[in-house]
Amino acid sequence: MDEPDRGTGEEGRRRAREPEPGGWKERARRNLRSDEAEASAFARPEARSWGREGDRAFAVIPCLDEAAHVEGLVRHLLDDPDWRDPLVVVADGGSTDGTVEIVRALAAEDRRVRLLDNPRRLQSSAVNLAAARYGRGRRFMVRVDAHAGYPKAYVSRLVAEARRTGAASVVVALETVGRGGFQSAAAAAQNSLLGVGGAPHRMGRNAGWVDHGHHALFDLEHFFGAGGYDESFRANEDAEFDVRLLRGGGGVWLSEAVRVTYYPRSTALGLFNQYLHYGQGRARTLRRHRLRPKLRQLLPAAVFPAAILAPLGVFEPPMALPAAAWLGGCLAGGLFLGLRAGRREAFGAGAAAALMHLGWSIGFWRQLLSGPERRPSRPTFLAREGFN
Repeated sequence: MDEPDRGTGEEGRRRAREPEPGGWKERARRNLRSDEAEASAFARPEARSWGREGDRAFAVIPCLDEAAHVEGLVRHLLDDPDWRDPLVVVADGGSTDGTVEIVRALAAEDRRVRLLDNPRRLQSSAVNLAAARYGRGRRFMVRVDAHAGYPKAYVSRLVAEARRTGAASVVVALETVGRGGFQSAAAAAQNSLLGVGGAPHRMGRNAGWVDHGHHALFDLEHFFGAGGYDESFRANEDAEFDVRLLRGGGGVWLSEAVRVTYYPRSTALGLFNQYLHYGQGRARTLRRHRLRPKLRQLLPAAVFPAAILAPLGVFEPPMALPAAAWLGGCLAGGLFLGLRAGRREAFGAGAAAALMHLGWSIGFWRQLLSGPERRPSRPTFLAREGFN
């Protein structure tokens, strides 16, 4: 389908950013590119009394050992005069650094704060559990990661975006920031085409309907309708959820009005392991939903095979060329990013990007070769919370 003529100039640019009725449905059909729209693996629960009561929202913060950040974050979120009937739920996964005691003291001081035990220790479990326990009578849920930076009036601004667009989910752009050393190199990589392959929520694209982004707000009717997060995913649970949401008729809106500051891993091993899990999760999502990988996923997927072939270059030099081209391209890209940024740490972006590519590729192939995907009939939390 051809894009409509939106005109030129400032008026055209303004109209291009406005949501179109039904626009996300067509985009979903284009982007998913599945062989057939198969039925969801997740049963749709009864609506009961969840959601659709005005525009009341609550925020959930999954956390583990965040004593240094949790109090400031909770107080920052609640400092939002436009947030109607605010509620912040801190879902703790077994912290041992004093986080629980801090949140208990906050809850005793302020009835708008709740502490929720998250025995499974996964972010997906925390969000599911909070939705089931505190979503009754509220329309929206906002997911807040503990170790990130948020703008003022974060929740109310997201609610305004959801009301304006009618989106089932509002996602936000990430601005990755490092605090020196390797973390700054990783940040430079993650803010670039070299590191993230043009993902809209990473590259500061304009607002619009997308197939995925950094999860921020959910309309609870759609969240429960899609089945919530799949708790068997250690990573990429957000992208897998978005596939089901889009297939169920929900739209995902990328906001340009609200941005989140993200702090990347500060060690090479931490970054590598993070992207290892990302690659595994992406492979599961593609296989489960019979999706065709995008170009920005195919390119890093080729890195691990190229690395395996590289040692054979001792006997057959051409076998080492793919790995040499990839590594040389990463280092050259890092040099360009360093020169552009004018910061010493940014010159390490090429090495950080190479670690990200390699970790992602190993995880991707490990998952693809691990055997057939098990498809659960419904998320465990729905049954646990009494959805029959």
